Amino acid sequence: MWIWWFWACLALCTADVYRDQAVRIMSEVPLIDGHNDLPWQILNKFQGKLQNQTANLNNLEGTHTNIPKLKKGFVGGQFWSAYVPCDTQNKDAVKKTLEQIDLIHRMCQMYPETFSYVTSSSGIRQAFMEKKVASLIGVEGGHSIDSSLGVLRTMYLLGMRYMTLTHSCNTPWADNWLVDKGDDKAQSNGLSSFGKEVVKEMNRLGVMIDLSHVSEATMKAVLNLSQAPVIFSHSSAYHLCAHKRNVPDNILQMVNKTRSLVMVNFYNDYVSCKKDATLSQVADHLDYIKNTAGPEAVGFGGDYDGVGNVPTGLEDVSTYPDLIAELLRRKWTETEVKNALAYNLLRVFEEVEKVSDHSALPNEKRITYTELEGNCKTSFGFPDHSHQHLPGALPAFSLFYFPSGCYDPVQPTASLDSQTVSRNQDNCRAGSSPRPQRGAKSIFKPSIS
Repeated sequence: MWIWWFWACLALCTADVYRDQAVRIMSEVPLIDGHNDLPWQILNKFQGKLQNQTANLNNLEGTHTNIPKLKKGFVGGQFWSAYVPCDTQNKDAVKKTLEQIDLIHRMCQMYPETFSYVTSSSGIRQAFMEKKVASLIGVEGGHSIDSSLGVLRTMYLLGMRYMTLTHSCNTPWADNWLVDKGDDKAQSNGLSSFGKEVVKEMNRLGVMIDLSHVSEATMKAVLNLSQAPVIFSHSSAYHLCAHKRNVPDNILQMVNKTRSLVMVNFYNDYVSCKKDATLSQVADHLDYIKNTAGPEAVGFGGDYDGVGNVPTGLEDVSTYPDLIAELLRRKWTETEVKNALAYNLLRVFEEVEKVSDHSALPNEKRITYTELEGNCKTSFGFPDHSHQHLPGALPAFSLFYFPSGCYDPVQPTASLDSQTVSRNQDNCRAGSSPRPQRGAKSIFKPSIS
């Protein structure tokens, strides 16, 4: 009997040693997480109202993330996701994304003692010194820019420092992961000619390109084109879980060659390909990416508050030290741990900043009008689809009715009553379609995050 107790005590004491070592290391180099959907939770739970009493981030309940949990987890840098569903595409995606960007700004303004809004790698290092959470903005889905380089540049000025090229829908210029699954048809075979211009302009601006959610063809096209390393902000290893949201081995080899970064996702479906998963299985993904793409290619992108099922042992952001302890137990060196915690992301960010060139003139190329989808668009500014005034038509500044329920300068609205105009305006907003919105039934995004 005493032998059993001896080994049990030895295991417990050893675990404490690794946990203590993890805490010491994370006190020196806190963790940067690539993807957290707390802003999405605040939108769904509180309509984006941070001043709601129950939305207080010091004691917020029912989420993976709040301020005490962030501190306990030694999170020193966080890319907050400005996410809006694919149902906003070709409707009000830009407006709703700007509102989520505004929400992240308001979070930092409301809790200045905890959050430091930053837009650069040096800003992250400064926040580390101040013992604050460096708060950055990642836009999750290229549909948020509505196929406009002008909108891309505007979001950069508002603080966006990475953009996920697609979410769970194609854009008119890039294919998403559901193409590989067979649920969507390839439209761009990776990137269209305009999609290549988006990548080039992101390089020029200094916006990190995020390849989570894109098709394998899109991954290859971007990795071959981008002049800077890219990130996968919340993806795992396909070899361990054959889910199309994960990164296959041939892409991991390209990640290695381009000095890019895969930040491991904690969603059970991407960790174990099952409903349940464990902390140890997440560590398996970290091990695999480190061994396949190199120790400089691995990071953390928990996807907290964007998914409903997370591994046992990693129930919320406070549990990060337990995962680091497991890596130490697996003989990760202190240098490898520090790289994964923060330095790999900082290196990629710094290389993206070095490639940027704000002295170069902005890219003025536009997508063609015929490439755009949906009917909630006007054709102003598109020389390939200009409209001339018809005899007897209303002036250009008047509203014009488009048969699908949106507006375009083709037919006058003089014969429409105000109720019809209002109804057709509403059809250009997300949620107006009779089909259900993805994610509308749940505050989480389990099937699409």
